[in-house]
This record gives sequence, structure tokens and C-alpha cells, in this order.
Amino acid sequence: MLLPDFPMTISANDLPVTKLSSPPPSVWLGVSLDSQSLALMHGESIVQTYIVSTARNGAGEQEGSGCTPRGWHYIRARIGAGLPEGAVLVGRRPTGEVYTGELARQHPQRDWILSRILWLSGREPGRNRLGSVDTMRRYIYIHGTPDTEPMGVPLSHGCIRMRNTDILDLFERVPAGTPVLIR
Repeated sequence: MLLPDFPMTISANDLPVTKLSSPPPSVWLGVSLDSQSLALMHGESIVQTYIVSTARNGAGEQEGSGCTPRGWHYIRARIGAGLPEGAVLVGRRPTGEVYTGELARQHPQRDWILSRILWLSGREPGRNRLGSVDTMRRYIYIHGTPDTEPMGVPLSHGCIRMRNTDILDLFERVPAGTPVLIR
């Protein structure tokens, strides 16, 4: 199976070959911490790539670390279907607000979660599932962020941030249960 390294411009020829014990999932996501990108995959083919922003503190699985967890995950929940682009979510619930510069000035300390949430759960007990390394209990998401926030550089508190237009597109393409590899 081909597993992506996800350079900014990516083609199937750029991917290293890694063997897995089972066939590749039909649809899955690959996140590269090195290149700050996310690839929507269909089997071994890249369907779409997106520039993202992962954790400022780098890779890590420990609760409270502010790091992006590595390894195999899956989308446990899809949150925000039908909300407008830029809808503000707090505690996985819409607030009724839509992000604006004025709203940002009123709440300068908020870590903005906008438009949609793909809530991740780890698949590897002891690495990213259960105990003090549990991705889901750490509330690690793929989510929208203000368009003023830079992409392609690690700045999040552990989540995978995307442009709002990108998370809206991705949300419509992936069901709950979709495998996600972060490396």
C-alpha cells in the first residue's frame, strides 16, 4: 500500500511504499506533520490534498501536551452538518454565531473551531487510544479555523486546522468511520 508523505505538491510518484497486513481502505485520510498537509485517498490514489496546520508543540500523544497524536485513527463523529460556513462551535455545539473580525476582537483568547468538526478516535491501544494517550478524550479534531490564520505552519493546540472551504469540502466526502493516518 502506498502511504503519502504529502509534500505541498503531491503526485502518486512522490509516495513511499509501505506494506500493511490488510488491503488499503477504500477511502482514508493521511496527515503529514512534516509537510502540514492532508490527503484524501481512495485506495492508493490521491483524490485531493489540503494544506493544514497541526500542533505548535509538534507530535505527541500525551494528554495535556498540546501535541498532534500520531498513528492510525478514525473519524468517530461528524459534527456541524447544515451549519453555515464560519459557524462557531464551542464544546462541539454551535453557538449561533458566525465568525467575523468583530467577534474575534470581542473574544481574543478563543481557540476558534469553525464550520465543521471531524472528531478523531485512536485505533492503537497504548499509543493513541485509552489511558493518558486517548485521542478522543483529548478532543482532537479536524476542524475549520479563521481564514486569517496561517496554514502550512504548525500553530494549533493539537487539532488539525483547515480553511473553512476545505473542511466543508472534506466533510461532504468522508463518512464516520473513515480511517485517518497521522504521521
